[in-house]
Amino acid sequence: MSYATQSQTNITAGLQYQGLLEVVLFSTLTTLPCCVFLFINIIMLFTLRSKLVFCETSRYILLFNLLFADTMQMAVSQLLYLLAACRITLTYPLCGVLAMLADLTTAISPLTLVVMSLERYVAVCYPLRHTTIITMRNTAVAIIAVWAFSSLNILTRVILLLDFPFEDLESLQMTHFCAKVNILLGQMSGLYDKGYTYFLFVSASVVVISTYVGVMIAARSTSTDKASAQKARKTLLLHLVQLGLSLSSTIYNPIIIALSRNVTRIIFVRIQNVFYVCIFISPRCLSSLIYGIRDQTIRPVLISRLCCRLKLSVVPA
Repeated sequence: MSYATQSQTNITAGLQYQGLLEVVLFSTLTTLPCCVFLFINIIMLFTLRSKLVFCETSRYILLFNLLFADTMQMAVSQLLYLLAACRITLTYPLCGVLAMLADLTTAISPLTLVVMSLERYVAVCYPLRHTTIITMRNTAVAIIAVWAFSSLNILTRVILLLDFPFEDLESLQMTHFCAKVNILLGQMSGLYDKGYTYFLFVSASVVVISTYVGVMIAARSTSTDKASAQKARKTLLLHLVQLGLSLSSTIYNPIIIALSRNVTRIIFVRIQNVFYVCIFISPRCLSSLIYGIRDQTIRPVLISRLCCRLKLSVVPA
């Protein structure tokens, strides 16, 4: 073997090792916060099933639905991220199932926030009718409607995908990593995705902002409980922030595509990881932190459970 060939081999091996090290490093930096947030969300979910008051109060039932969707979204997103980081490609059907599941849970979050905002609006503006309007039955119907609407969106996407000529493909094995943007096959799928996203978040924003304005107007009324109205106003403002963070995830792909054309690979990977944690992972834990800290009923139970789990994890075997 000549000196030039040996040097080229060493350089190639060094680049491969560096690439592997980057994958391990960045995967660790995203997986650790994701595991922490998943732990907090799971503890919160168990907390919301630990007492009868949580199981029989509409806002806690809606919160459980929101956290469940966020936790599923976080887990599926992290799985897709690790598959992409390890450069593992999937078949179109398997990728479609994972991407559709992620899309399903993504749509459930803003819709649940809409229902939660309406519940707070009724509690402040119609306090005497709150118990007759916001019943367990109506809450269950609202949750079923949220999941049904989101499932209808997935069904529509599947129907649009069926029009794609898969028989013309040499193989069902994907050439790129699994992501929603890579299974939007055909022009109609892309147009429908944009239209649905715009419709969903514009409609949700209008409802949340309207309930916020309604509560502000009600707060000026002499017959309204000022403390309750003030608390509801802050809650609705937080819902609006959560909705904005959910909306930010929809602009993730366009930003990443634009960056990939203008920066070097190493800088692109670093920025991509920061965006992934800030846009996808962190907002999914926001509900747990907001309600776990603010709600006087949840806070002591959540803190007790978190401390108990942490103590058990450090007790030597």
